[in-house]
Amino acid sequence: MRKNMREDHHEYLEIYYFTPSEFEKAGNVWPIRIGHNIAKSNYHIGPRTTPYYYLIFVLEGQGTFYQNNRTFSLGKGDMFCLFPQVTHEYVTVASHPLHKIFVAFDGKQSLHLLERIGLSPHSPHLSGAATEQALSLMWDFISAVSEGERQATDLSRLNHLYRVFDSLSGMHKPAANHENRAVTWLQMGLSYMQIHYAEGITVQRVSDHVGVERTHFTKQFGKTYGVTPMEYLQSLKMNEAKLLLEQTAYTLSEIANSVGYPDLFSFSKAFKKHIGMPPTLYRQQNKSN
Repeated sequence: MRKNMREDHHEYLEIYYFTPSEFEKAGNVWPIRIGHNIAKSNYHIGPRTTPYYYLIFVLEGQGTFYQNNRTFSLGKGDMFCLFPQVTHEYVTVASHPLHKIFVAFDGKQSLHLLERIGLSPHSPHLSGAATEQALSLMWDFISAVSEGERQATDLSRLNHLYRVFDSLSGMHKPAANHENRAVTWLQMGLSYMQIHYAEGITVQRVSDHVGVERTHFTKQFGKTYGVTPMEYLQSLKMNEAKLLLEQTAYTLSEIANSVGYPDLFSFSKAFKKHIGMPPTLYRQQNKSN
């Protein structure tokens, strides 16, 4: 048993709490706490909820996990997740106490990160998914933070957390059904436009990138997002142009080139049509002090 473990009425526990930095909270995911425990025979958690996401690996023992009105048997090598505001409960088999290692985290992309390793609110448990590499990385994480704050900066914590997920992501292959594929290529198209809108890309180029015929891409994009791909590209360009007009001293030609227009005339024409006034007038009325 590790020297930093403490005993309470139903378990032996070693746990470390983090205060996320502003840098961490500005990102997509950040760790909240990490630890491991050895259950006593009376170990019983819940029913209760958590404000965070908890990724838990079973190192030894047996138990039962309840979430979303479903029941899962727990055994060595299993991986399961507690989701925020979802009632959960889990207990140990008295003769084979659970030994678990866990990390809690939060952030706007937490759910997406879990989905990349095969976990979701409707599928919170994976049998035998705790790889040796992932467990080794979890222990490395605990060792780093147990040595003090100097050994676990915000960048170090993020590095450890992402390495755990990276080691697990290759084990999960998303279901190849039509619905999942549709969501995937639509998201790919949306992301591609968000990154490359200022490079003069066309809807044809976007549809080629995601491997879908242009007409079908346009129809499904509009159905899902409420605007056509062309309208979305236009809005991305115009929003960036407004910011540049308000906050910089760039010339109109420089702004036109920065948002993907080949010349000042086409930019001014598009801006007036979209915003309702020429870019020069917009700058006069909205220039930041």
